[in-house]
Amino acid sequence: SPHTASHYNQKAHASGEIVYHLTAFVSTYLPKALHFFFAEYVLQEITKAGFTEPTPIQSQGWPMALKGRDLIGIAETGSGKTLAYLLPAIVHVNAQPILAPGDGPIVLVLAPTRELAVQIQQETTKFGASSKIKSTCIYGGVPKGPQVRDLQKGVEIIIATPGRLIDMMESHHTNLRRVTYLVLDEADRMLDMGFEPQIKKIVSQIRPDRQTLYWSATWPKEVELLARTFLFDPYKVIIGSEELKANHAICQHVEILSESQKYNKLVNLLEDIMDGSRILIFMDTKKGCDQITRQLRMDGWPALSIHGDKSQAERDWVLSEFKSGKSPIMTATDVAARGLDVKDVKYVINYDFPGSLEDYVHRIGRTGRAGATGTAYSFFTAANARFAKDLISILVEAGQKVSPELANMGRGAPPPSLGHRDRYRGHGGGRSW
Repeated sequence: SPHTASHYNQKAHASGEIVYHLTAFVSTYLPKALHFFFAEYVLQEITKAGFTEPTPIQSQGWPMALKGRDLIGIAETGSGKTLAYLLPAIVHVNAQPILAPGDGPIVLVLAPTRELAVQIQQETTKFGASSKIKSTCIYGGVPKGPQVRDLQKGVEIIIATPGRLIDMMESHHTNLRRVTYLVLDEADRMLDMGFEPQIKKIVSQIRPDRQTLYWSATWPKEVELLARTFLFDPYKVIIGSEELKANHAICQHVEILSESQKYNKLVNLLEDIMDGSRILIFMDTKKGCDQITRQLRMDGWPALSIHGDKSQAERDWVLSEFKSGKSPIMTATDVAARGLDVKDVKYVINYDFPGSLEDYVHRIGRTGRAGATGTAYSFFTAANARFAKDLISILVEAGQKVSPELANMGRGAPPPSLGHRDRYRGHGGGRSW
């Protein structure tokens, strides 16, 4: 018979929420257990997708979501959370009266970026195929026409970024009166991007007896406060720890250097690691992205950039070149990269160290996904010294080495005296990839 064992602490908080803190997961022959949760129309698609076993967040989240209860899921990027809310959403749709002309959706998924929204819709299309569920993706940066046509035909599931959805509601192309299943995906990212007023405006249009599923990689105070506003008596599932921590499948390296040494160090690093694998380089600014990409291309490296000033067509093209491996180096800003789900990113390089440790964990989480291992390199300058102590905590928790220089900075010592610009001399030019 199927056997599952979950090791978690269950406790009721003063707030009334029941918290399942999952620290380990053991399973044997789990696919049979799926029959307990899902009808044949879902199982067909699971089988077709070659599903082998649920991830921890799925094994805990499915029965909770299928009970109709509100749910908070805290899990790192790449944990399988999309299917954790999507398969119960499909079951939910099939249990509702069919849409009448003029009805809005039954399920609404809010996501911070168009890239993430598109990825969620691809999964929705795949897993909703057997039950003929119609879905659409609503996001800015593209013409409204095709999106409006989808809405006029009627769809059971909308996946949307907040700004464009409000636009569609205000121009009466859709309404949220039928929504009974609401998902907020990457809630922490949406708050980081300033979407709180839009989220509140959208949720105020949805009936109060809805079911709400609220997903976040991190659990800072502002994310918790927003959850309290929207959820009623929720289950809370934490995969791993509520504390900020990095994926243990990622090998983390921190290079201490000066601003003027960064480019030559980058070239040296690329010469060491470039093997056709995908390399994602994070920059703080759009201008920085363009400058470094231009310099890399002049030096013969196959690099492209993605950031908020690019049109949707340009972004789609860059992503497709990166995913296919035709241009295996991509520079990106945080906002452009949020929600990107590019498989097989082998290396992440923080050319500019991010403005928060949450962003650091989120950036390096682009590699080491879905059971793979990955490597992250971070350039750390004197200007980043205030992050040293917390960065060391993240490194130590993940079992990574801490250099003596970084340890000293963590104790408040001044950064080491760094040599001249040519300490890391790049060789540039003449490459063909």
